[in-house]
Amino acid sequence: MHKAVEVALLNWNRMKKSDIAKRMARRSGVSQAEAADRLDRVVHQILADLRKGKETALPGLGKFWTGPNGRPAFQREGGKRHG
Repeated sequence: MHKAVEVALLNWNRMKKSDIAKRMARRSGVSQAEAADRLDRVVHQILADLRKGKETALPGLGKFWTGPNGRPAFQREGGKRHG
């Protein structure tokens, strides 16, 4: 995963997609549109993996998996589980 995506996602639960894309664009030197496309690709890959029952790790952030209730769950690296 691109480092700018990792950094921008640190506050993903409090930010809008456009805010994350702006931060990614500034940190990686690409346009906001390119940053938004990169973010979309990451999110779509996470969702595709979850649909297949796979766990997806974001190094430095945490991991996503499908919980027992069928809903996505997240655990921050070194932190509590959410979902």
